[in-house]
Amino acid sequence: MIYRSYSALLVSIACAVCVEAAAAGPPATTYTAADFVQVRKFDSHVHANTDDHHFLDIAHKDGFELLSINVDYPDFPTLATQAKVAHELQAADPQHFHFLTTFSMKGFGNPSWTPDTIRHIDAEVAQGAVGVKVWKNVGMVERDAQHHLIMLDNPGFDGVMAHLEALRIPLVAHQAEPKNCWLPLDQMTTENDRSYFRDHPEYYMYLHPEMPSYESLMAARDRFVARHPKLIFIGAHLASLEWSVEEISKFFDAYPNATADLAARMTQVQYQSNADREKVRQFFIKYQDRLLYGTDLTEDPPDPHARAQNPPADGTPFETEADHFWRSDWLYLATADVQNIDAIKANVKGLALPKAVIDKIYYSNAHRVFWRLPQK
Repeated sequence: MIYRSYSALLVSIACAVCVEAAAAGPPATTYTAADFVQVRKFDSHVHANTDDHHFLDIAHKDGFELLSINVDYPDFPTLATQAKVAHELQAADPQHFHFLTTFSMKGFGNPSWTPDTIRHIDAEVAQGAVGVKVWKNVGMVERDAQHHLIMLDNPGFDGVMAHLEALRIPLVAHQAEPKNCWLPLDQMTTENDRSYFRDHPEYYMYLHPEMPSYESLMAARDRFVARHPKLIFIGAHLASLEWSVEEISKFFDAYPNATADLAARMTQVQYQSNADREKVRQFFIKYQDRLLYGTDLTEDPPDPHARAQNPPADGTPFETEADHFWRSDWLYLATADVQNIDAIKANVKGLALPKAVIDKIYYSNAHRVFWRLPQK
């Protein structure tokens, strides 16, 4: 073809580009399964209790930073051992491995408990901890001198919490259990809850009517959050409101200082999205700044009698299981792909959240909330 003028040539080229762009379609607004490794990601809730580097190896391969949470859990190694492992892994890879410290409840109520706990927290923050964890033993296990359960809103915590507020040290709080914990096994909504509480009867509240109700534990937690409005508060496991996105929404609306991680509660969310996918999808979009991706993946030293392994120690290499968990969650949150979820015995269609929402939930929210993390 011979063009009569240079301008005609430019018009022709422009039209060709338009045709090619139209054929390619608009830029993708959601990620695909193939994008998983390329997108930077942050797992805000894991437990690395061994320094064999398996966790770091698979995190590197799959594009994750890790936040390992030390916790006063009797099935885990001692607090001193957890801290030692965390220090070693962070020293080995400070750009990808981070940790939270915790504190012991031994001596709670004694005059020395608050200053001793503050000194311990400050020492761990100086060592690199980016926050503090308080576990469900507060409210469900620990008792005072009168043998009353110590709830999170106990005034005995005020000195420590004032210190965290003043230094802007985030607190991750695991209070209560999934609501399934208060139901008979055959009424629970997910198989992972059913198997956990079957194996951990000491934490299965349906068997312990003498213990606090789910509602009373949530009320104590809410009073605590209201009492410390300047505290950077992260509700572990969707703030134990995993059974209802409406309830989590109410919690977020009532306490603007609060966020929540998704650790070990994805199947409860999937159970809800199978009933009303668009409602759950809109929840994630509306509260995209308040949610942190997390799994509760746990690597413990090999022990045939241990019950804390997540995933369970069944002979499959830890890296293989972690990769499976991460990719399954990615398919659910980032794509519209359908996958079978054993825990609810159903096929589940992914939420296909917009890229901007995925980038917040999977990365930038964690770096905002845990502001001591190395910035990239």
